Amino acid sequence: MRIAIGQINCTVGDLSGNARKIIEYAERARQQGADLLLTPELSLCGYPPEDLLLREDFRTACEHALEDLAARVRGISVVVGHPRQIGSNLYNAASVLQEGRVAGVYHKLDLPNYTVFDEERYFDADGSPCVVDINGVRVGVNICEDVWGPGGESAARAAANGIKAEVSGIDASKPVAPQRARAAGAEVLLVLNASPFHLNKLRTRHEVVRERTAETGMAVVFCNMVGGQDELVFDGASFVMNGRGELTHQLPAFEEALAIVDIGRDGPVPAAIVAEPDADASLYKALCLGVRDYLGKNGFPGALLGLSGGIDSALTLCIAADALGAENVHAVMMPSQFTADISIDDSREMVKRLGVRYSEIAIKPTFDAFMGALAPQFGDRPFDATEENLQSRIRGTLLMALSNKHGSIVLTTGNKSEMSTGYATLYGDMAGGFAVLKDLTKRFVYRLSRYRNTLSPAIPERIIDRPPSAELRPDQLDQDSLPPYDILDAIVERYVEWGQSVAEIMAAGYQREDVDRVVKLIHLNEYKRRQAPVGIRVTTRGFGKDWRYPITNKYRGGL
Repeated sequence: MRIAIGQINCTVGDLSGNARKIIEYAERARQQGADLLLTPELSLCGYPPEDLLLREDFRTACEHALEDLAARVRGISVVVGHPRQIGSNLYNAASVLQEGRVAGVYHKLDLPNYTVFDEERYFDADGSPCVVDINGVRVGVNICEDVWGPGGESAARAAANGIKAEVSGIDASKPVAPQRARAAGAEVLLVLNASPFHLNKLRTRHEVVRERTAETGMAVVFCNMVGGQDELVFDGASFVMNGRGELTHQLPAFEEALAIVDIGRDGPVPAAIVAEPDADASLYKALCLGVRDYLGKNGFPGALLGLSGGIDSALTLCIAADALGAENVHAVMMPSQFTADISIDDSREMVKRLGVRYSEIAIKPTFDAFMGALAPQFGDRPFDATEENLQSRIRGTLLMALSNKHGSIVLTTGNKSEMSTGYATLYGDMAGGFAVLKDLTKRFVYRLSRYRNTLSPAIPERIIDRPPSAELRPDQLDQDSLPPYDILDAIVERYVEWGQSVAEIMAAGYQREDVDRVVKLIHLNEYKRRQAPVGIRVTTRGFGKDWRYPITNKYRGGL
């Protein structure tokens, strides 16, 4: 038997476009002698469709798209993911299409309802095994979480949905769905996935699938979606493991791919194993893919951003240029009376290296006009954060005006350290359509900046070496208002991403004063984050789908 893995980039709601891509890959696979093409989870409608699933017209459109797709499948079997309505129930389904008809259907059993996942909001669980014979090999079908969940959770979800786990040969302490497929006679397990990227995710997938092969003895063909969808990035990196848990195929990450898997008498025949990018390369590729797909899928002709001479805007500019092409990026330097000459010089040098469009708009005349208008109201009150924020808001207004006039989207440049503590100005540097660095702490901004310079010397070394400053008042440094970034970032990671308590963070060696201060700022600034643009998630917990804290909230981390 020959299986083709179709690691494709699907767009949510583009039923006809996704179907065309599936047919294109099916034809390419057929020409290479494949008996079956495996596509990702919900490949027909894209993942996650979210509340589109609550619309009857969308569900009906998906049904019609599946019928049309099935009618076009000839000479090869195709496993396609789609929502399926039966009466009042809606299932996350995978259908096996053969010669113009649906030859088999599987309904996902384990519905993830944590971090970025809300599948229990939309879908019902089933998990009745689907096993089909393809050229003499019996293949079973599972969907994503079916091979992930620990047995206790799987059994609990199954029981809650009236599904009995007591099937011959099934160990209820393990994930139920793969064992059901094995008990029904499956020799190879096909798994459709929409598994979002975060750092070190591929290693975890390998570990999980290796556990399933040990439990069932079945080879696993794991097909993962690739592409950006709002804040999520799907990295692809599909793979195959034999029944002994040995990796036999590894597809590339962050790009579409079609791979051929031959199943012999002893299981998958080993073939190409593409090396996984290292951590920094993975993060950088994820950010580029997120930017490219957000703009491309939403029809923006290009991007513009404020270039300050600092490291955050420098890294954002590199990502934008690499993702979109230099010709589609416009950097705007907006110096004030507090902007250092070195910031202007380094910005000019950087845009020269990258070849992007560049403009300079001095904001002091506008600032002076605002101050003149506000003078009767301000009286003799001293210069404070009001005047600092005013400069930032002038810059935001200028960028949004350019966006309106030319159609390009404004990329904001704030990082996770700043978003955590509120070290950002509403309607100022937070004004824009997409937040590229939103899930990167400052230490990762430095890491990726150094990494980017290994590809080509894009960021002047002075930008990386200089102490960071917002340059909104004389001699200003970030560390005047925040703890040192190595301390701040560690506390943010522990409290936000790891869910540690104040006591646990202090037990790790951090001072009570620093922990109290950072945790208080995290909670106080939820109202800002709620108004921030969507940004790319690359950690296990970003400020977006998997961070849902109330704005009105007196809790301060148990202080």
